[in-house]
Amino acid sequence: MSSIRFATPLATQCSDNDSDDPSSSDSEDYPEEDNNFDDWVSDQALNRPCRSLFDENDFASVDDALQYDQSTHGFNLTETCTRLNLDLHQRIRLINHIRKDKPTPSQLSSLTGKESFLTSDEYLLPVIEDDPLLQLDLDDWSDDDGPSTLAHPQPEPTDLATAVRRIRYLEEKLSQAQKDLADYRSIVSQKVDVASFAEIISDPGPSTSKAADARDDDSHYFQSYGEIDIHAVMINDKVRTSSYASFILKNPLLFENAIVLDVGCGTGILSLFAAKSGAKHVYAVEASGIADKAEKIVQANGLGDVITVIRGKVEEIKLPDDVTHVDIIISEWMGYALLYESMLDSVLHARDRFLSPNGGGIMAPSQCRMMLVLCEGNEVYKDRVGSWSDVYGFDLSEMAKEVYDNAIIDVVPPESIVSAPCPIKDLHLRTITPRQLDFKSSFSLTCTSPMRTKIHAFVLYFDTFFSVDEEPLDPSVPVTIIKEGDPLLAEVWPVGGKSLPKRRASMGSVRQVKEGGKKKITSFSTGPQSHPTHWKQTVFLLREPIAAEEGTVVSGTFSCKKNGENSRELDVEIHYSVKRLEEPTVGETVVEIYTVR
Repeated sequence: MSSIRFATPLATQCSDNDSDDPSSSDSEDYPEEDNNFDDWVSDQALNRPCRSLFDENDFASVDDALQYDQSTHGFNLTETCTRLNLDLHQRIRLINHIRKDKPTPSQLSSLTGKESFLTSDEYLLPVIEDDPLLQLDLDDWSDDDGPSTLAHPQPEPTDLATAVRRIRYLEEKLSQAQKDLADYRSIVSQKVDVASFAEIISDPGPSTSKAADARDDDSHYFQSYGEIDIHAVMINDKVRTSSYASFILKNPLLFENAIVLDVGCGTGILSLFAAKSGAKHVYAVEASGIADKAEKIVQANGLGDVITVIRGKVEEIKLPDDVTHVDIIISEWMGYALLYESMLDSVLHARDRFLSPNGGGIMAPSQCRMMLVLCEGNEVYKDRVGSWSDVYGFDLSEMAKEVYDNAIIDVVPPESIVSAPCPIKDLHLRTITPRQLDFKSSFSLTCTSPMRTKIHAFVLYFDTFFSVDEEPLDPSVPVTIIKEGDPLLAEVWPVGGKSLPKRRASMGSVRQVKEGGKKKITSFSTGPQSHPTHWKQTVFLLREPIAAEEGTVVSGTFSCKKNGENSRELDVEIHYSVKRLEEPTVGETVVEIYTVR
C-alpha cells in the first residue's frame, strides 16, 4: 500500500491528553467547556458553502448540499457511512474517493466496506481545498458508533448507577472521537483552513480595535527599492548587468529608432543602454523614490531628450506625447526563485497594455526557465541546522526547527549538485498570462553521485534568454554558463559619453537578426555552475535527508503560488518519492512545504 508523510511540522493542536482521562479534568463540573473549540469549528464547517459530491453545484451549507445529493442523485452520505460502519478516516476517504474518482450513486450503493481506497492514505488528501465535509465532528454525522446515536436512541437511565455507566461510556466515545479528529486534522493541517480558525480566535474584535486597513503588499516593496544599497548590489552583479548590456548594445539594428519601455527602471541603467543603442525614445517607469535619482542620472549623461523618467506604477501611468504602443519592453523583473516579488505581473500588464499589437514587439528578456536539481547541501545543513546542536557546549537545536519552513537563499557549490537539472516551468514572456504564474509541475531527478550520499536539499535556479524575435526557444537550446574570467564579464563597454562602434547593416528584417545563419541569442544562468549572481540559488532544505547513490530516482510534483498573506511572497509545496535501484517499488510520498520570503 502506498503511503504519504507530511514532513512539515503539524499545526499547534489542542491538547487531548488531558481529556483522555475524565478524572484528570473538570469535565464533570463544566461539561461543555472542554469541547467549545471543536464544536465551534464544526459549526463553522456546517455553515460554510459546500459543493455537491456529484456535480459542480455549490450550496450555502453542508446540510443543503447533502439534501441536494439525496434528492437529485439518490445518495445519502450518512446512511452509506452507517451501513458500511466507517470510522472517521474511512469516511474522509469515501468523500475524497467520490470527489476524485467520480463513481455513480449506483456504484456507491454496491460498496461493501472492503474496497482498497478505504485503506489508502492517498484518499486522506483533500480533493477540494478546505472541504467543509472533511471538517465535521463525529456528532455531525449522526452515525451508529454507540448507544447515544440518533439512529438508535437509547432509553433514559432510570437509576444513578445506570446513568454513571452511560456517562462513562459516552466520555470514552467522545475521547476517542476527539483523538480521531485530531489525528486527521494533523494530517491535513496544511490543506484545511485551520490557520484561519486560529486567526479568527486571536482577533481582538471590534470592541478592542478598529478594523484593519486593507492590506498593501506594495508599500514595503517599493520602499526597499528606494534604497541605494540594493541598486549597488544589482549593478555590481556582472552576470546580470553585462548580459543586459551585451544584448542591448550588440543589437543596434533592433533598437535603432525603436520606442522602448523600461519597466521598473531603478537607476535607469537599462534605459541608458537602450538610448546608446539607438532607441528613438525610452520611457523609464519607476514607482519607488529612486526615480528622482534616475532623472538626475539621465540628465547628467546628456540623454534627457531621449529618456523620459515617469514615476508611478506601470499599471497606472500614461505615456506622454500621445504614445500608445512601444516596440520593445525591457525590464529586470526577476526575483529569488524567479517569481518572488511578483514584479512579472506588472511587466505582463505593461505588455498587454503597451506592446505593439501588430506583431514584432520584443520582450527583453524573452524567456525564462525554472530549473530543479538535487543537492547534497552538507555545508548549508551544517551552517543553518547542525551548528545549533553545540553552542559553547549547549544544545540550541530548537533554534533550527523553523529553518525548514522557509526557503534559503544562498550560493551552492557546484560540486554539491548530484543530478542533472529538470525544467519545472518555461516562461515565454510574449504569451504567458499572470494566471499561469501559479503552477504545479512534475519532475524526475536521477542521482549522479558515484558514491553513496545524503541529499539534504532541492535547489531551484533559473535561466534567462534574450532573443531578437518573439518566437519561443526550443527546450533544447542551451543556456550560456558564464564562468569567472569569461570575456563577457571582462568586456569593456564605451564610457565617458563615447558612441558605440558603428556596425554595418545586415540583410533582412530587424526582427530577424541572424548571426552565422542562426538566431542571435544572449543568455545567462543563475545556477551553481555559473559565476554567482545576486539571485544566488533557492535552497529547499529537507527535514529528513535522502540516502541515495548513482541511479536513485527522486520524482514528484513541484507547486508554486503567491502567498495568501503577502502576494509578493511565494508558497512552495514539494511532493516527492524515492526509487532506489535495489528496491522493487517506489517509497512513500513525502510532502515538504515552504515559503519564499
